[in-house]
Parts: sequence; structure tokens; C-alpha cells
Amino acid sequence: MAKRDYYEVLGVQKGATKDDIKKAYRKLAIQYHPDKNQGNKEAEEKFKEATEAYEILSDDQKKAAYDQFGFAGVEGMGGQQDFSSAFRDFGDIFGDFSSIFDTFFGGSGRRSSGSSDVRQGANLRYDVDISFKDAVFGTKVEIQYSRNEACPVCKGTGASSGTGKKVCSTCGGSGQVRHSQGFFSVASACPNCGGEGYIIEHPCKECNGSGTQKKRQKIMVTVPPGVENGKRVLIPRQGDAGPNGGPPGDLYVFFRVKSHEYFERQDMDLYCAVPISISQAALGADIHVMTLDGKTIKVKVPPGIQNGKMLRIRDEGIPAGPGGRRGNLYIKFMIQIPTKLSRRGKELMEELARVEGEDDSPKPIPLAELSEQ
Repeated sequence: MAKRDYYEVLGVQKGATKDDIKKAYRKLAIQYHPDKNQGNKEAEEKFKEATEAYEILSDDQKKAAYDQFGFAGVEGMGGQQDFSSAFRDFGDIFGDFSSIFDTFFGGSGRRSSGSSDVRQGANLRYDVDISFKDAVFGTKVEIQYSRNEACPVCKGTGASSGTGKKVCSTCGGSGQVRHSQGFFSVASACPNCGGEGYIIEHPCKECNGSGTQKKRQKIMVTVPPGVENGKRVLIPRQGDAGPNGGPPGDLYVFFRVKSHEYFERQDMDLYCAVPISISQAALGADIHVMTLDGKTIKVKVPPGIQNGKMLRIRDEGIPAGPGGRRGNLYIKFMIQIPTKLSRRGKELMEELARVEGEDDSPKPIPLAELSEQ
């Protein structure tokens, strides 16, 4: 099979920066790494191809030679002839991509021998339903959720009082073992200690050696005024406790805003529809409209208003934070056509038709005028 252009392999343009090349390679390396695709020859070949392309394009000298002469320019410089010796160790392949080790092994891959792996605990997510009105004006809600807290007996160590942890004899405390795969030396989590680097010989009886206990917690959460559906707030240090007494993670509270029967929002503005009669539309009128916060405002309907027209009421929309200016309220007038008329009402309508005249051959309304309504 013919070799593919290195830029094409990584999916970057010829003028891509080193950071762009690094990001592109990292994405492909995670996707096609042999540990994630065991037995998949196609994925293994793609991984080798991407690594070869990265080796050339990440080196200024090799990249310049490749840009000028193509594959012939880098022959003997690695990537083609020397590829198998370019990356003897998995850590060398990824260099400063330390988070890749988190993806594959759940740790940094650089644990010092005999030391406890103290890390921050996991972040948690909580979804809370709030009413449309509470989302607009803000409120406080109480939530209940479960999280892992440090065991009060062993203080998060997982070991019984007076005992400690023993360095794993299989991995020597590194938390990893290595095995050859083709021309790679690939690291994986130690099967004896589960990647921790140590063994607890006398587990804490309270938490069975886990160092944490599941607890139910209640907290009050402030819903800021004007919050939108899907937005979140961060509550620091209310997530799971970290391993080996590490600091807790954070709690993210996501808001799901319920729809309202009469109002909807766009950015900082509120919208509602109000019915008016034919006579109110023709003659104009003063009507009273209930706002979202429950108060009644007086609204002047201009004479001759057409169906679907909107009127803006300033400062009756969404609050823009504490002390900030509110958005506007837009009222859409819907003219109600009576479906049943009394005898007198019918007589009056017929008289109105005679006085004002009726066009029995109306012309179509221009589309431009319809779009303005």
C-alpha cells in the first residue's frame, strides 16, 4: 500500500503549528492505541502510521526536509527506516502528554516507589429541576445526593490503625508492569495492586480498605437570577473524597428549567400573547396584563392594531444580575374573531360592513409586508 502524506495522516494543513500537530497526533494515538484495540491489526497500523508522521512533523529539521523533498528527504532520518527504534518506550512516544496515561491506566504513570498516590477526588454532577419563574428571578433549592467521604476511622488511608501500606512486590511501587507488543514496550496497570503501587495487608474494618464511605448529604444551592436551561454552578469541594486522604472533588449542579404556560424567553426578554376583541383592536383600549412576577400592568392598545403585532414593555423582562437592568416584555396581540354572534351583534357587524364597505375582490398581500408583521 502506498504511503500517505504525513499531513494527511494527521489531518492537518501544511502550515500547521507544532501545537496543532501535537493535538492531532494525541487524538489519533488515543483512538488507535493497541491497548484500546487489542487484536485489531487495522488500528495498530493506524497507530504506527500516526506515530511515524508525528516523529517527522514534530522535528523542525525532519519537517523541513520532508516539506522540500517528500519521503526521499527523510529517508534514513527515522519515520521510515528507523521507526522501530524511534520510540522504545511508551512514555517516550507521548512525551509531555501526561493525561494520556490517565486515559489508559487511570494514573499519571510516574508514581514514585512506595509513595501513596494522593489525588483529588472525582467531580460529581447533580441535575435539578426549577420552575420558569424561579429561573428568572432566582431562588434557593435544597438538594440531596450521595458522595464518598473520607473514612473517619482510618482518615482515608484504608489501613487499620497502627498499620500501613506495603510496597507492591510485583511492580516495585510504580503501579505499572510492562510487556512487549511488537516493537513497543507497553505499560499497563499492575494486576497485583491494581495500579496503586502498594498493598494494604490489614484493611480498615470500617471501610474495608477503600478509605471512603458513601454518605448522604444535603446542601442549599443558590439559583442565580436569569439562569438559563442547561447552565450550571460550581460548588467547590463537595464532590467525592480523594484517594489516600486526598482533597475532595467539586460538585456541578445543572439546572433544567421547566416551560411556562404563558411566557417564554429569548436572551433577556420575555414574550407572551394576549387576546383582544375586534372592537378593542379597531378602536384601541386600555387593558390590564398580568406579568411573570404576579403584578398587573396597564397596557394601552393602539387603535387599528393588526393581528400578531407586538408591543414592547420596558424593564419587565429577565433581571441582568443584582442591580442590573432588566430585559423587556413583548406582548403579542391576538385578535379574537367571535364564532357565534347574537342577533344584535350580527346586525351591528352587517351595518359596519355597509358603512365601511367590503372589498369582494381583494388583492394578495405583498410577501414583504407579511415578513414585517
